[in-house]
Amino acid sequence: MDIHHIRYFLAVCETRNFTRAAERCNVTQPALSRAIQQLEDEVGGLLFRRERNLSHITDLGALLRPRFQQILDELMGVRQEASRFLCLEDANLKVGIMCTIGPRRFTGLLADFRMRHDGVRLQLVEGVPSRLAMLIESGDIDVALMSSNEAFPERFDARPLFRERFMLAFPAGHRFTDMAAIPVREVGGENYLRRLNCEYRDHLSHLCSDHGATLHISYESEREDWIQNMVAAGLGICFIPEFSAVIPGLHVRPVIEPEVWREVCLVTMAGRRFSPAVAAFVSAVRAYGWPSGTAAVPHKSAA
Repeated sequence: MDIHHIRYFLAVCETRNFTRAAERCNVTQPALSRAIQQLEDEVGGLLFRRERNLSHITDLGALLRPRFQQILDELMGVRQEASRFLCLEDANLKVGIMCTIGPRRFTGLLADFRMRHDGVRLQLVEGVPSRLAMLIESGDIDVALMSSNEAFPERFDARPLFRERFMLAFPAGHRFTDMAAIPVREVGGENYLRRLNCEYRDHLSHLCSDHGATLHISYESEREDWIQNMVAAGLGICFIPEFSAVIPGLHVRPVIEPEVWREVCLVTMAGRRFSPAVAAFVSAVRAYGWPSGTAAVPHKSAA
């Protein structure tokens, strides 16, 4: 059953005239008549009675008219929805954000993307790298912005966006206040607040051990805000990424000897085709002017 046949049938129902219906549908009258006859053959009965200049719908035609109208309406709705989606007028986009990434680097990107594609509904999904990787594979999120202390598996495409070094956060009045940078060995003996969701958590612990700095872990939390508030209250120190948003009263200095850096990447599933909304977002992320870290001098690897 051809959708055009249904459209012609409904046009005849409205105009009660084959010629006017053909003009409305932009086809010739013989072509419309043949289509109606083919439709009648398919349903097994007459749909119209032709009487002079008018055509009257039969009981069978009246019975089928609401169903045909529903089919046409649903198809038009599908086409309109697809058109809005393809034109980014009504599209959904789920972006995974690693929970340790500070928002300062992304508000400009999100504002710019919203201005250019205000029809895209963007949902941010927060998580640790392992969870975000699972969500990408399952298709529950479209892309992710995250870092890893190891190379990403080959099943992912990871495009580096920016690098940021790790800082040491401490409260006001701490002995680190007058230091421009803090060697790793200096953190030995300090009360340490462990950020459990940090992807460099184990790396930092091993780094301190390798440099003879014994950490006294006094608190652990998955909440970045709790850790920062405890640091500000004088309960200890912690490592924190350079571009994390910090609360008032928190002091930070870069970590040196060695410096520790991480690379934040745009991660997608290798070989997976992008929807128009995902393609637009990926393009915007790649074209965005990501500022470099505060240190312009050559750096040592975090590995």
